[in-house]
Amino acid sequence: MPEVDPPLAVLAEVTHRCPLQCPYCSNPLALDRARDELDTDTWRRVLDQAATMGVLEVHFSGGEPMARGDLEELVAHAARAGLYTNLITSGVLLSDTRADALVEGGIDHVQISIQDVEDPAGDRIAGYAGAQRLKREAAARVRERDLPLTINAVVHRQNLIRLPAVIEEAVELGAGRLEVAHVQYYGWALANRDAFLPTRTQLDEATAVVQAARERLRGRLVIDYAVPDYHSMVPKACMGGWARRFLNVTPAGRALPCHAAETLPGLSFPSVRTTSLDAIWRSSDAFNRFRGTDWMMEPCRSCDRREIDWGGCRCQAFAFTRNPRVADPVCHLSPDHGALEPALRAAEAPPPLIYRRIGGSSSAPEDAERLPAATP
Repeated sequence: MPEVDPPLAVLAEVTHRCPLQCPYCSNPLALDRARDELDTDTWRRVLDQAATMGVLEVHFSGGEPMARGDLEELVAHAARAGLYTNLITSGVLLSDTRADALVEGGIDHVQISIQDVEDPAGDRIAGYAGAQRLKREAAARVRERDLPLTINAVVHRQNLIRLPAVIEEAVELGAGRLEVAHVQYYGWALANRDAFLPTRTQLDEATAVVQAARERLRGRLVIDYAVPDYHSMVPKACMGGWARRFLNVTPAGRALPCHAAETLPGLSFPSVRTTSLDAIWRSSDAFNRFRGTDWMMEPCRSCDRREIDWGGCRCQAFAFTRNPRVADPVCHLSPDHGALEPALRAAEAPPPLIYRRIGGSSSAPEDAERLPAATP
């Protein structure tokens, strides 16, 4: 077996609990329950193993990672182990007290997601009254403590018209980086694809807005831009290629090469409860199944891009063809490229949303104004 470099980063999904109900969440439809989550000691051991094997970064995510009362302790442990620590949060639970504790623990960077710049629209998507106000307050707490801030703005058919205002809000909040991320269609987002997938015209207009803002804000704001695959002619290197750069640990301790890997049949994902992170990364069948190029079929096997896009996304290939080994249908060379057409022809009127919650729902959770809001 060829030598395998360690992953660049571990995505530590410490919980699936979250006060928000975003219908484009990348979490699986079957959410892990709180009773099944790894305990503090196990997460400490995982973080130590990550540092020992040469991982550089740990990204604390969820769900909402701040739903765990021991998050600050885990951040401090990761920092002591020499890992770069990044918190990916909705921000709605970030109080002054917890922000101070994160700083004391050694947090290096914070990413806060926003759903919209118009509060009613954003709160409707979040399924949480007052969410956008709490996010702005959280961003202010981050900057008051001189922490680097990234704003993650998830964009889609229903909010792209306000993209210029989203960019301006990132500047006003003091962010050094803005990630304009079109919804990626896995997990809950796949169930809501027809409500979120933009038209080609919308995508082109958004791309022009981003390009102009990058020029105008050069030196003030770095803007990353992630487009939806469906309008592309070549696939992206999903997660930098299967089991090449990232390792995801679920709340219950399953180790995955990507968020959606559990949708693939015939794979058994090892648990960090019983197997070391290094053994999982280097030796497990699930991580080696689509690593590199030996697994590829045509047209990927002889394609000049095979070590650029690594065949594209295995989960997307399976979602469209029921075969995870074929070329990602996004690729114009794929014989299944036409399978994307029904999604691209989806009706302009968005259907009801299926909100992220155990069991799901096809109806909005009351009116956004009537949802309970927590005060940090």
